[in-house]
Amino acid sequence: MTVRILVDGDACPVKDEIYRVAYRTEVPVTIVANSHFRIPAHPLIDRIVVSDGFDAADDWIAEHSDAASIVVTADILLADRCLKAGATVLSPTGKPFTNASIGGAIATRAIMADLRAGGDAIGGPAPFSKTDRSRFLSALDQAIVRSKRR
Repeated sequence: MTVRILVDGDACPVKDEIYRVAYRTEVPVTIVANSHFRIPAHPLIDRIVVSDGFDAADDWIAEHSDAASIVVTADILLADRCLKAGATVLSPTGKPFTNASIGGAIATRAIMADLRAGGDAIGGPAPFSKTDRSRFLSALDQAIVRSKRR
């Protein structure tokens, strides 16, 4: 199986970094979103535009994920679906989602949703930083090396 990167393209802050790693490692990338967007004109980079239906991009990514896939998403529920398909999953901050960590992430997500629904004023995620970008590049490189060894 050929290693490939699938990207939840809506609001992904590390697309440029993904492209650079793809060129260097010769790993194909598919960016999936529900609206048209620009991608580099390069044979390794592909774009899939899905309908604007609820979770259409997530559904496409989950259906095309397998053990050869490295999925980049901040969506915890999509991460869970991709892990169940055997994919390696990274957040844009470089934090890996694993079978051991996904349950806790889903539980935390549910608790935060309940707090918001109850009217509690809670802060959102920290602003994306240079450290996050660097951590992501390192994690993506490591994921590609591990995937190619399989």
